Amino acid sequence: MSVENNAWKLATRPDGDIKQSDLEWVAETLPDPAEGEICVRHVYLSLDPTNRIWMSDIDQYMPPVAIGEVMRGGTLGVVEASNVNGYAVGDMVSGMGGWQKYTVGPANAWQVLPKDTGLPMTAFMGCLSFIGMTAYFGLLDICDPKPGETVVVNAAAGAVGSLVGQIAKIKDARVVGIAGSDDKCKWIKDELGFDEAINYKTENVLEMLKQYCPDGIDCVFENVGGQILDDQLTLMNNFSRIALCGLISTYNDLDAPGPKMFRNILMKRIMVKGFIVSDYMARAQEAMADLGKWMMEGKLQYRVDVRPGLENAPQVVNDLFVGANTGKLMIQISDE
Repeated sequence: MSVENNAWKLATRPDGDIKQSDLEWVAETLPDPAEGEICVRHVYLSLDPTNRIWMSDIDQYMPPVAIGEVMRGGTLGVVEASNVNGYAVGDMVSGMGGWQKYTVGPANAWQVLPKDTGLPMTAFMGCLSFIGMTAYFGLLDICDPKPGETVVVNAAAGAVGSLVGQIAKIKDARVVGIAGSDDKCKWIKDELGFDEAINYKTENVLEMLKQYCPDGIDCVFENVGGQILDDQLTLMNNFSRIALCGLISTYNDLDAPGPKMFRNILMKRIMVKGFIVSDYMARAQEAMADLGKWMMEGKLQYRVDVRPGLENAPQVVNDLFVGANTGKLMIQISDE
């Protein structure tokens, strides 16, 4: 077979927001799969805040994407050709295919997804993916909320935050979400069951947290950093917990100052733990079993925000940093 491929390759390291000129659109012919390899046609590309981290030459949890490399990214796809047992043409697979239309490479880099589940393909980039695992383990392993405790979730209408709040409710916690529009606040409160919601763009977050958390904050699922983290630290209870999943407000400004209320980590004996979902891959089936069960029981909803065209990825990814998406943001590259 002869596969004509298009890809975005990193051309330069961004300064501030990601610009299209930071990436180069290339066309190339891919080789036939060698022994042990498959060819995957990408259907969906995950866009995530960590894309910005991977573009930066800073100390991070994975090697940064090198200049000239295909931009890293998680993908769902379909096997188009196979030169290895266990991977058949037509199988649906997930892996780190990157910002390109096709991948030819080792089959063991891809996971074959179950068939005939009755779920849409996007579920495997939404709830039943690393997104669901991030919410599940960050909340339950690190925050470990007890019934009646107060959990605050920021970026609460995003892919991870929207799941975190629902899982906290399943565990009988009281949940306050922070989001960036009235529509998002209405969604997480009226449909997802959050107890309260704060629009950080129009409301004073600290004052609203004081109102909605009269007994203080026991757990924070942190996605944002910056001033919102400071506001939360101000109201944390003794021996409270913070699962540090992201700091999206600082990714385009590496010189952003740290929290002024850092002292409360000492004074209130707050446990703060950063984590990456890959830390929990050995326990993936544990999360998938519970997430799938809660979905089937109607206790867990997810939303996907699908945008068309791989060529639009450099513009669309910036929507993550201004809150212009609701739920899991992804690019549809080809037909299912």
